[in-house]
Amino acid sequence: MILFILIVTSLASAQGNKLQATERCKDYTCIIDGLERSYKLYLPSDIKPGAPLVFVLHGYGAIPEHVLDKGFNEAADRHGFAVCYPSGTKDGKGNPCWNVGYPFQEDMEVDDISFVCKLAAKLQKEHDLSRKNTFFTGMSNGGEMCYLLAYCGQKTFKAVAPIAGLTMAWMPEKYRKLNKIPLFEIHGTEDRVSEWTGDMENKGGWGAYLPVPEAVDYWVKANGCTREDIVEIPQKDSGAHKIIAHKFTGKKHTPQVWLYEVVGGVHSWFNDDMDTAEEVWKFFSIYLE
Repeated sequence: MILFILIVTSLASAQGNKLQATERCKDYTCIIDGLERSYKLYLPSDIKPGAPLVFVLHGYGAIPEHVLDKGFNEAADRHGFAVCYPSGTKDGKGNPCWNVGYPFQEDMEVDDISFVCKLAAKLQKEHDLSRKNTFFTGMSNGGEMCYLLAYCGQKTFKAVAPIAGLTMAWMPEKYRKLNKIPLFEIHGTEDRVSEWTGDMENKGGWGAYLPVPEAVDYWVKANGCTREDIVEIPQKDSGAHKIIAHKFTGKKHTPQVWLYEVVGGVHSWFNDDMDTAEEVWKFFSIYLE
């Protein structure tokens, strides 16, 4: 009975902390590139001047509220960084999204690369956040934004971590200059939305995109990684999927590339399999200055 009470109390405390963290996430609007844009910002109560900043993007058809329970606010409390959850604009179907060049986005003129980079600069200035330690992650459509930022050569975000993200076939064709950037992909092998094996024939309607191993290998070569270490991540519980971590490294200052292969995993943030936010921050923290 005592053990049961302790477990219930612990769970209630964890839920209470998560609720408090969500409640401290404030809503903002701003004008960037002539458009009114919105975002949520989470600042830990004890955040220090010059703290890191992490952008966390929602997927297609989603909104920032759908991402608040993924553990990033709690990770921010533990490690002392700010979290920004920006909102995408609506496409012709009325769905919130990020403009990453899907075929049905041809009429979209919004420049989301410009938006997130300018928003980062705004937050760095207004909240005294680090210009050197600003990072970017997102799931699905938000993961595609990670790859787009990696390819375009921007200098605002120091590392990217796409979750169930895709490399659209047009990206390496348009951006031929090799850029170096640390990259961490988490992807399920049974994802039927963002196929592990790719979809170069555009059967899914998102446009042609590369197989995940091939997409990651591009950055292994671009960054000059020469070594691969393969380890199995301890399972969160007995029902969790097996996670095979492929960590590509090189010389001391070589930007690392990580791929977490979630065996049997589907299209998700994988919080049932691991503490995704903690794993993402573990990767980002390698590059803190």
